[in-house]
Amino acid sequence: MDDTPPAPVPPTPVAPADPVLALLQTDLQRADDGCWTAQHGPYRLGTHFQAIYSLSHHRAVGHEALLRAHDDQGRPVPAPTVLASAGSPEDLVYLDRLCRLVHVANFARAARGDQWLFLNIHPAVFVHAPAMGAGRFMEMLLQRFGLAPQQIVLEVTEDMVGRDQDFERAVAQARGLGCLLALDDFGAGHSNFDRVWRIQPEIVKLDRSFVRRAATEPRIGRIAMQMVSLLHACGAMVLMEGIETPEEAYLALQADVDFVQGYLFGRPSPLLHLPGEPQPQIDAVWARFDAQYDADKRAERDRLAPYANAIGQAATLLQSGLPLEACCREFLALPGAELCYLIDEQGLQLEHNVTSPHFEALRSPQFAPLRDSRGARWARRPYFRRAMDNFGRVQVTRPYLTVHGAHLCVTVSVSLRWKGQLVVLGGDIAWEPDPQLG
Repeated sequence: MDDTPPAPVPPTPVAPADPVLALLQTDLQRADDGCWTAQHGPYRLGTHFQAIYSLSHHRAVGHEALLRAHDDQGRPVPAPTVLASAGSPEDLVYLDRLCRLVHVANFARAARGDQWLFLNIHPAVFVHAPAMGAGRFMEMLLQRFGLAPQQIVLEVTEDMVGRDQDFERAVAQARGLGCLLALDDFGAGHSNFDRVWRIQPEIVKLDRSFVRRAATEPRIGRIAMQMVSLLHACGAMVLMEGIETPEEAYLALQADVDFVQGYLFGRPSPLLHLPGEPQPQIDAVWARFDAQYDADKRAERDRLAPYANAIGQAATLLQSGLPLEACCREFLALPGAELCYLIDEQGLQLEHNVTSPHFEALRSPQFAPLRDSRGARWARRPYFRRAMDNFGRVQVTRPYLTVHGAHLCVTVSVSLRWKGQLVVLGGDIAWEPDPQLG
């Protein structure tokens, strides 16, 4: 008998391993509550979801998947600690994909109807995704769990935009898959609208620290409203995150944001908020908005009524032939009234400004080059256009930055016939925001 051992049989060529199945063969397990978890080193990884609501649609339209991890003694471990445990770039890629696998598995088991799943990807993994087969991984992951690419919103950290030459290739790959993009943390640090133009995200998420300031500081609140308007003009929907108070929710409605997210509407949970579920917290937000909006408008009207009446009376006196200074005396005696002026129908200022003593006392020499306004053209100003379109009816602007001192003012204006021509009489009021009105 020949005891010579047989020659080793060469391995049979096989197709490259399915990266999703390879991950599924790790320690992916289903807990007693039906949720999927996975083991990575000493950490057990799971998912909580935070709902994202459309206040207009009155329902949850998506969920952000948040990593929840515990050590081998069951103690919670912050997500950054878990990610920092990756010992190499390859391990980071594996860990990042494993987290996405757990999130997608948990979302797919409970999702009903059309809702988005917001997924965070580590910036380093996202930037180098095209070179690491990330597109194939996402395709197979979604196929495995029966999700469509358009259900996935990939969150991109705002400070990563433009920092790496591969970033735009990664964006193009994500778009090629059919996923949506969300630009995260906008309003934190050195936010730049150029970044929005460059990647054209479908959604921009306003940073929670910016939202908190905007809800408590009227000036920042007005900036937030303008920022939302600009983002809409860029073609992006806006999500305001970190909403924890009714004041922040009121700001979201005032600013006309598209989506909201935060503890006021519910804390992260393993469960999804399904489309048909009652949303009493949204009912409460709308009820407060309706009541507060009406109260704000009444208070604003009451505050501005003396100025509107005084500029209307000044117009009547002007038509009777009195000089501009005498006509505006009552208006300029009101608290905060700064100056009056006449503009012809082409928008050209006809005479010097007539100013109040209070305004003259506070006028800064820094703005001396702008002091003489004769012949200046104000045709683009809303107070001029509105007055011309509403003959004889007093108009009131929103607060805006005046060139007479780089501070906020409100203008009341009215059109009238004077010396055979159509003119507009305007009066500026220094505008210190009322805490009630924002």
